[in-house]
Amino acid sequence: MTETTAVTLERDTTEMRKVYANFIREQVSAGTPVIALEADLMSSMAMDGVQRDWPQHVINCGIMEANVIGVSAGLSLTGRTPFVHTFTAFASRRCFDQLFMALDYQKNNVKVIASDAGVTACHNGGTHMSFEDMGIVRGLANSVVMEVTDATMFRDILQQLATLRGFYWVRTIRKQAAKIYPEGTRFTIGKGNVLRDGSDITLIANGIMVAEALVAADRLAEQGVSAAVIDMFTLKPIDRMLVKNYAEKTGRIVTCENHSIHNGLGSAVAEVLVESCPVPMRRVGVKERYGQVGTQEWLQQEYGLTADEIVAAARELL
Repeated sequence: MTETTAVTLERDTTEMRKVYANFIREQVSAGTPVIALEADLMSSMAMDGVQRDWPQHVINCGIMEANVIGVSAGLSLTGRTPFVHTFTAFASRRCFDQLFMALDYQKNNVKVIASDAGVTACHNGGTHMSFEDMGIVRGLANSVVMEVTDATMFRDILQQLATLRGFYWVRTIRKQAAKIYPEGTRFTIGKGNVLRDGSDITLIANGIMVAEALVAADRLAEQGVSAAVIDMFTLKPIDRMLVKNYAEKTGRIVTCENHSIHNGLGSAVAEVLVESCPVPMRRVGVKERYGQVGTQEWLQQEYGLTADEIVAAARELL
């Protein structure tokens, strides 16, 4: 593993969990049919105050995640718009049968907000650190699977989900993210964002790895390499045309994800490439490992989720 230096992008002033809590507060105040469900993680997602002010609109279902999904399905059938939050590991592994039976199979209108994505679970350790959740959920027929990048994107996506119908999976961190987008930016679900154009190689990233990809592109530029950077925040449906276009344009792809390289972003991009435009690619992500306790910076180094690893993968292809 190469030596790592810290990402220098500025961080958002607002924590992602507060973006979510403020969204629920605004929706309830406006009289929309949004209702929030928690699995005994109220303080973890800054929902304590929202529940105190609106006890009929925020339900703590206790440490019974599978039941939370069942309750949300029932509320959906009454015309409410349920938003369910719990940690990513619990929302996926512990609830998979309920996600299938109660939400996806019946096409219920429920939005699952899965927090503490990947290594950002930090001190909660391996049992709470999910590297497989997006792969689990993208296998469901009717799911839409996303990983939000920063607070600006999270706000906009949440506003959209208040009126969109269906089963949406939104993967996020809880605390401050690197700031990527200006306030007021609007996003199209299912379309990737080209953050930087390039002609030699394309870096396709999501979540916390978008910031790492941007830093990697700067370092590659210093070496005379023109790297495009794409924020592929929607894993399913993936932006097939954008992947194909940049494969044709640059001839090389590196995917970057805070997730297992199996059945996540790397796999989804590879599926597109093999069917439409086969080019050499490398996958930067977690490789056949479980999580452990540590700071986010240390964990990113330990699992190779860094700008230096992206640069090394790009150099292999070049």
